Amino acid sequence: MKYTYLLILFFTVIICFIASFDKRIKFNKQFIPFLKAAIIVAIPFIAWDIWFTNHGVWWFNENYTIGLNIGPLPLEECLFFIFIPFSCIFTYFCIDKFFKLEWTSAFNNIIVFVSIIVCSLIALLHYDKIYTLITAIVTIFTLIYLHFIVRVKWIGQASLVFTILMLGFFPVNGVLTGTGLESPIVNYNPNDFLGIRMLTIPIEDAVYGYSQFLLVLFFFKKFEIKD
Repeated sequence: MKYTYLLILFFTVIICFIASFDKRIKFNKQFIPFLKAAIIVAIPFIAWDIWFTNHGVWWFNENYTIGLNIGPLPLEECLFFIFIPFSCIFTYFCIDKFFKLEWTSAFNNIIVFVSIIVCSLIALLHYDKIYTLITAIVTIFTLIYLHFIVRVKWIGQASLVFTILMLGFFPVNGVLTGTGLESPIVNYNPNDFLGIRMLTIPIEDAVYGYSQFLLVLFFFKKFEIKD
């Protein structure tokens, strides 16, 4: 039972890790670039995680963790910011390598504008819910920076891949938030989020994951070793 969170991370990453050494993929050459990107993004996200945990926005069921903590966070929660992005970036890398998805760039503007408008409205209407508010603000600034400042061309492609990744998001985050368990591994203060759940998963988790994915991908592309 204490290894539950660790096993979730292990099974999330192990197939992608093994496949990285496939001669057709060669993602193993990108391990260092990926780690650089993941750590850069993990630092502010872990700081956010620590602040929320200290203020009771969410907390962790120690029955499902091995008992090693970094501040208020279980070790597994810190590893989450490396293991989950690894599987996400690996998936993007493979899809980008084997499929031509340049056509998705035609949707960049609509994805960005709709997302910013929706997040802005939610932030204004639910400014009293700290998880909802911060998630919306981070997503808004992430999209503004990527689309209007550094002008990346791959937001449409990344959004399509993230939609595909939702197939893995549901079982992983589902277990973390209580699916199939007597009690959730991660518990949320009902006063701090919208209360809209996809099965057991707060909708904010998906938006949070989207922003994290975009930022890790941005830095990964900067450090990526080209063939």
